[in-house]
Amino acid sequence: MPQSKKLQELLGIDLPFLVAPMFLVSNTAMVVAAMKRGGAGCIPALNYRKISELKAAIKEMKAAKPPNGAFGINIIVNPSNLKYREQLKACCEEGVDFIITSLGSPREVIVKARRAGIKVFCDVVNLDHAQKAEKLGCDALIAVNNRAGGHRGTYPPDVLIKELVENTNLPVISAGGIGTKEDLDMVLSYGAAGASIGSPFIASEESLVSKEYKQACVDYGADDIVMTKKISGTPCTVINTPYVKKVGLDETWLEKKLHKYAFLKKWIKLLRYIKGTQDVVNSAQKVTYKNVWVAGPSIQYTSKIEPISKIIDRFVA
Repeated sequence: MPQSKKLQELLGIDLPFLVAPMFLVSNTAMVVAAMKRGGAGCIPALNYRKISELKAAIKEMKAAKPPNGAFGINIIVNPSNLKYREQLKACCEEGVDFIITSLGSPREVIVKARRAGIKVFCDVVNLDHAQKAEKLGCDALIAVNNRAGGHRGTYPPDVLIKELVENTNLPVISAGGIGTKEDLDMVLSYGAAGASIGSPFIASEESLVSKEYKQACVDYGADDIVMTKKISGTPCTVINTPYVKKVGLDETWLEKKLHKYAFLKKWIKLLRYIKGTQDVVNSAQKVTYKNVWVAGPSIQYTSKIEPISKIIDRFVA
C-alpha cells in the first residue's frame, strides 16, 4: 500500500521524522545538525528577506548534506506571500530535496518542482484538502493536527491520520504534539509514514532566537499554550505570557463589528497580520515587554536548552 511507504524511503534518511519549518526559528545550522544525525530539516522561505539569502542558504545546506540526510524549504503559496514565485524559482534552480507548501493551492509548485526532480509535501488539515492535493500530484501529505504549534488544525492526530490513510493513496506525515519517543511511536502506529516535529527544537543551541524565547520553552508547559487571533486574525498557538494575558486572545469589539462588512474584512485581517507578525518578530529577536512567543504543547518535555543532536536523542533513544 502507498501509505506504508516510510518517510525514510521518501527522503533517503535514517530517521522517521523531520525538523519542521518554523517562522523565525529555523536556520541552516539546525538543518545541517539534523542531517548529520541522518535526518531531515526544513526552513520557511519567509525566514529570508532577500532571494539571494535564500539561495545562499540552499547552497550551504546542499554542500553540507550527507548521503543519509535531506533538506527542504517551506513556501506559503497564497497571495499574501508576494515573493512566492521567486522563492519557488530559487528552490528549483538551486536544487532542494523537497518543498512543503502551506496556505493555498500547491498546483504551480507541484508542476515546476516535478520538472526539477523535487518532491512536494502539502500541509493539510482535513480530508477535503488532502484529496485536492492528491489530485494535483503531490508526493506526501503533512497532516497538521490540533496539537500543532502556530496555525494548527482542528482534528486530533489519531482521527486525522487514520482518515487520510484510509481515504488517500499518499504517505501521511503527522505534524503536531510530538514531544517524546512515545508520541512519535503513537502516530506511526496510526499509520503515519513519519512525523514533522517543531516546538521541541525551539530551545536548541543552534536556534538563533533570543535566550528568553528558548528559556520560555523550558519554563512553560502544555497548560500554558493558548489560542489567539491577535497575530494574523487566524487562530494561532502562543505561550500565555503576561503580555498575552494583558491584551487578551480574541479580536477587539471594533474588529468584530467591522468584520461584518465584507469589503473591510480583508483589510482588517491584513492590518492585524502586519502588527501581529511584527510582535512575533520583535519577541523572537530581542527582549521586549510585548512577548508573543509561538509554540505548541510539546514544549512540555523541554527541560533545558540543548544541541539539536541531544534533542533528537529524545526521539530515537
